Amino acid sequence: MQHPGLLDLSELLRGLQPEVRPGHFVMVSTNSETGLQALASVDEEEGMSLVLEQHKADAFRLEYTTVFAWITLTVHSSLDAVGLTAAVANTLASAGIPCNVLAGFHHDHLLVPHNRVDDAMAALSRLSASVPEVDEPPAGPDPG
Repeated sequence: MQHPGLLDLSELLRGLQPEVRPGHFVMVSTNSETGLQALASVDEEEGMSLVLEQHKADAFRLEYTTVFAWITLTVHSSLDAVGLTAAVANTLASAGIPCNVLAGFHHDHLLVPHNRVDDAMAALSRLSASVPEVDEPPAGPDPG
């Protein structure tokens, strides 16, 4: 079976096309059934980690520490791609922006502090623009 999505890191970075999902999001950990449909979840030994819209967590009085913006990298990345998460994380870390990555089948999603979303989008745009359009071979002697 052919892998869906892009594998080449240069293509992935050029095509990041980050988009901010509207809303305010939080991550909570719970050991009890909330009845809430999470936008993302991870079953951990310590409890269930849930990504929820902030207003839903507030309505259920669930504790959280940070309010996030949700950025989707709209490039269709393959699950077998190598280096995308590292490149994005390094770029955001260099700008002092915390980031939690959620990998979906088609796209990668970033949770960044809501008050840093503009900085994160600018950093991702710079990263994408820094990758040359065409990988040209090194210049050699003129054959003529």
